[in-house]
Amino acid sequence: MRIVLGTCHHDCPDSCGWEVTVDEGVATKMRGHAEHPFSQGELCPKVNHFLERVYSPDRVTTPLIRDGAKGSGRFRRTSWDEALALIVDAVRERVTLHGGETVLPWSSAGNQGLLQMSSLDRRFFAALGASTTHGALCGSVAKTGHAATTGTGMSSDPTTVEHSRYIILWGTNTRLTNRHLWPFVERARAAGAKLVVIDPVRTITADSADWFIQPRPGTDTPLALAMLHVIIGEGLVDRDYVEAHVSGYADLVSTTGEWSPARAAEECGIDAADITTLAREYATTRPAFIRTLIGAEHRANGGMIFRTLACLPTVTGQWRHLGGGLSRSVGSWFGDYVDDSVFNPVKAPRVRSLPFTQLGRVLTDPQTPPVTALFVWNGNPVITCPNAALTRRGLVREDLFTVVSEQFLTDTAKYADVVLPATTQIEHVDVVPAWGHLNLGWNGKAIEPVGESVPNTELFRRLAGAFGITDRLFSLTDDELVDMALRDIDATVLRRDGFVRLPNADRRLFADGRFGHADGRCDVSGIVYQPVARDESRPLVMLTPKQHSRFLNSSYSHLPAHGPREGGPFVEMTADDAAERGLLDGDVARVANDRGELRLPVRVSDRLGRGVVAVPFGWWDAAHDGAVSANDLTSDAPTDMGGGVAYHDTFVEVSRT
Repeated sequence: MRIVLGTCHHDCPDSCGWEVTVDEGVATKMRGHAEHPFSQGELCPKVNHFLERVYSPDRVTTPLIRDGAKGSGRFRRTSWDEALALIVDAVRERVTLHGGETVLPWSSAGNQGLLQMSSLDRRFFAALGASTTHGALCGSVAKTGHAATTGTGMSSDPTTVEHSRYIILWGTNTRLTNRHLWPFVERARAAGAKLVVIDPVRTITADSADWFIQPRPGTDTPLALAMLHVIIGEGLVDRDYVEAHVSGYADLVSTTGEWSPARAAEECGIDAADITTLAREYATTRPAFIRTLIGAEHRANGGMIFRTLACLPTVTGQWRHLGGGLSRSVGSWFGDYVDDSVFNPVKAPRVRSLPFTQLGRVLTDPQTPPVTALFVWNGNPVITCPNAALTRRGLVREDLFTVVSEQFLTDTAKYADVVLPATTQIEHVDVVPAWGHLNLGWNGKAIEPVGESVPNTELFRRLAGAFGITDRLFSLTDDELVDMALRDIDATVLRRDGFVRLPNADRRLFADGRFGHADGRCDVSGIVYQPVARDESRPLVMLTPKQHSRFLNSSYSHLPAHGPREGGPFVEMTADDAAERGLLDGDVARVANDRGELRLPVRVSDRLGRGVVAVPFGWWDAAHDGAVSANDLTSDAPTDMGGGVAYHDTFVEVSRT
C-alpha cells in the first residue's frame, strides 16, 4: 500500500491538495492532504466521491466510433489504430478541400493542470494550420477590466483577508464556490471584522453576513461609483497615495460627481442611505478588503464592473495595508514560475481566430472556409456554452467531423464521430497553478489509466504520430515537460510535499504603488456605465448561478452521488412575480425567450429581487424536459472587454404551461 499526493484540477479557485491510497494498483481511498496550506485536509462534496468517478461503470474506456445518428449516443467500440486512421483520413480530406483553417480546436477548463489543460495540443494544431479561438467563457473579462485600471492581472492574495477589519464579498458565494477561503474570513471576523455581502441573490454566504446588500443584477458599476462619490465628496481619500500613484484622478472625480447615492439607489434598487454608510465604513476602516470572483463579469458591461471596483482600494489607499486591497483571480502570480509559453509553436502560422464563446454561431453561420473538423477536449460545450440550441444545430451537420476526448458520454460526446477515452486526474502527472491561492500544486500519477484511456498529452502524441508530425516536444515525457516549464521552483520539494508556495508571494500588492502601466501608476480614468437595454416583452432577468455543491459546471451531474442528490433544475422566483403569473410553488412553468424554452418546476423564495428569476445550470440534457438545458436560453452576446459572454443579460418570460 502507498499514498500518492495530488492536486485537484477542477475549474475552482481552491485547487485542493489530496492523498490517494493505492493498494495493489487500485485506488482505495481519497482524502484531503492535511498539510496543504489552503485546503488543510478538506475536500468538497464533489471530490469526496472522486473515486466513484474513476471507477464508474459508465466511463469511456476504449475509443468509440459513431454507429447511429449524431446526438443519439450510439457508438461501437474500436481500437486506437482504427480510430486514429479514421481521424487522419477524415481530417486530411477536409484540409485538402478547404485548407488547415477548416480544423477548429475547442478546449475549456475541464482540467486546469499545466500539461493537461493546454500544452502539446498547441504544437499539433499549429502543424495542421488550424484555426484558433479568442475569448473565454469566464475569467478573461474580470482580468481585462481589472488590468485596465491597475495595468496588470495581479490582484491581492485572498488569504490576507484574515488580517482585514472590513470585508466585502462582492458577487461571490464564498461558502459554496470558494469554500476553503471561508475559514480565513471567519478568522478575521473572530478578531472583529465586519462582513458585507453584495449580491443580486441571497446566497448561503449572504445568510452568514453581518450585512447583506442586494442590488439589481448588473448595477455594480453605479453602486461603486456612488461609493466613490461619497468617498471623494467627504474627503475620505488617501491623498498622498493618489498624488503619488494615480493617473486620471480628475476624470474620476468628474464621473463620480454625476453618481450621487440617490441616483445610484434608483438604478440599483437599494437605499441611498445604505450606499452612503457602506462607502464611509469601507473608506474609514483599515484594512478593508474586497473579494470578488467571476459572477459579475457575465454581462455586456462586465469588464467595466471590474475596472470600477479596482478604483475603490486605490483612492482609499487600502492597497497599502496587509488585509487590504482587492482580490479576484491570482493566476497571474504564477507567470514568473510556470512558463507555459515553452509549448507554443516555434513559428506559429498566421491563421484566423474564431470566437470561443459563440461555438453555435461558428458552426452555423457562413464561414470561409467552413469549420468541417472539430476537436473537443476538457469541456462539454453543449451544456456550458450559451445559446446551446445553436451549438446542437451545428453539431448535427453531416459535413462536420467531430472528435471528442472524454471520460463519459457527455451531451457533447454524443454528437461526436469519434470519442477517445481520457484519463482522470489520478491517472496522470501534472502540476496545477491555482487561481485562488499562491501555492503551486503537484499531481502524482496514482494508478495506471483505466482501460485504454490516455492523458491529453499522450492523446496529442498519438495524433501527431498518426499525422506524421515530427517535433521534439512530442518525444518528451510528462515529467520532462513539467521540468521544462518550471522556473525557480524546487521540483524535488514540489514532488515530495505536494505543493510549493510561490517565492514572489508578497503579502501587500501595490503597497509601494508600483502598478503595471508604463508610467507605473494606476489609471482611474475612463469609467463609464452603460445599462443593458431591457426587453419589454420578456421582463424577467434570468440568472444561471452555481448553487449546487455536488457538481461543478456539468462535471459530476450525471453520477448517482451528485446530480440526483441535488434534485433537478427549477426556476426560482419571488412570490409576487409568481402570483402575477398565476403560479404557485411546485407548479410546472414555461420559461422562454426567442432562443428556446424550458419547462421547469417553480420554486418560490425570498432570495431574489422582483423581476429576477434564477435557473441553476449544470445538469445534462437528460435532467430537463426534452433535449434542452438552461443554456438554451442564455445570451451569447459579447462583453465590453476581455472576449467574454453576457450569460446574465438574459431576459425571459415565465408562464403557466
